[in-house]
Amino acid sequence: MTIKEAILKSLDDLNKLANSIEICTHILENSYYEFAGKTPAATISAQLGDFIRNEDTRVKRIKQPNGTYYYYLTKNEQNIGIDILSGDTEVSTTKPTKVNKLETYEERDLHKLLSSYLKNTDTYSKTIFHEQSNGKDSNQIWTHPDMVGIKFLNLQTKASQNLLKSINRVDTFKLSSYELKREINSDSELKKAFFQAVSNSSWANYGYLVAFEFRDSLNEEMARLNQSFGIGIIKLNANPYQSKVLYPSVFRELDFKTIDKLCKINKAFERFIEQTEKLMTANEKYVAGAEKELEEFCDGYFKNDTEVDNYCREKHIPTNEE
Repeated sequence: MTIKEAILKSLDDLNKLANSIEICTHILENSYYEFAGKTPAATISAQLGDFIRNEDTRVKRIKQPNGTYYYYLTKNEQNIGIDILSGDTEVSTTKPTKVNKLETYEERDLHKLLSSYLKNTDTYSKTIFHEQSNGKDSNQIWTHPDMVGIKFLNLQTKASQNLLKSINRVDTFKLSSYELKREINSDSELKKAFFQAVSNSSWANYGYLVAFEFRDSLNEEMARLNQSFGIGIIKLNANPYQSKVLYPSVFRELDFKTIDKLCKINKAFERFIEQTEKLMTANEKYVAGAEKELEEFCDGYFKNDTEVDNYCREKHIPTNEE
């Protein structure tokens, strides 16, 4: 393991609020990482600080009255009983990373980064290949999303789950649509991509435009478009857990006619909807199997930071260190 993987593993094992000393002790007791220096606790504290400074969405912290920080995994938030809403809406002004144009990445190479980011938010995602659809006429070029995602409402008790399902089953999940671009460097590129996202996500609860690189000068126009049309904007990072929602998406009711159209012309989208429905309606004893089936059908994601680093090197995706 890398030191960061050891920290993440320990936080997952502990499944509670833990300070740097507790995390360090757990790592040492389980031999997750061999420290070279004589102050492992200080090393762990510094690495935990890096998670927060880099806005890595896998780890959160709270400050106790005595000034001590306690950390936990975002995915374990409900298990721990914490409900923290972030008020940070500051737009990132980080300049786009320079890309080696001789060896560069493809747009589709970014899909696994996005799927890993979404998986960390409990969202199942699936790439929709428009070239595999029935009907090749030009009228359908802005019909397909690049990726679709679904997030289920995670209620803790069977009573509340059954009550919600009996009232309105649609309220138990939210569907999202993602339009993904490598880079957006001009006002015209932004408008073209943004309105493609508007068109492709008309059926979904939430629609997003996602890009690996945005030019800083576009921040004001992105804010205006987001306010006018409700499409969210996500800046993807080579470390997917440091990706950031620059502008949130506005909720809309599902458009079932468009969903039906997409099911007719694209088999992958149809199966995504079928798997979703299968999980929602599964008998209690079959839920785990249905959930596993949906996860296996959806896009793969990275299990640890080493996999992320190796993938970015292989695909020539520029990282924060470059």
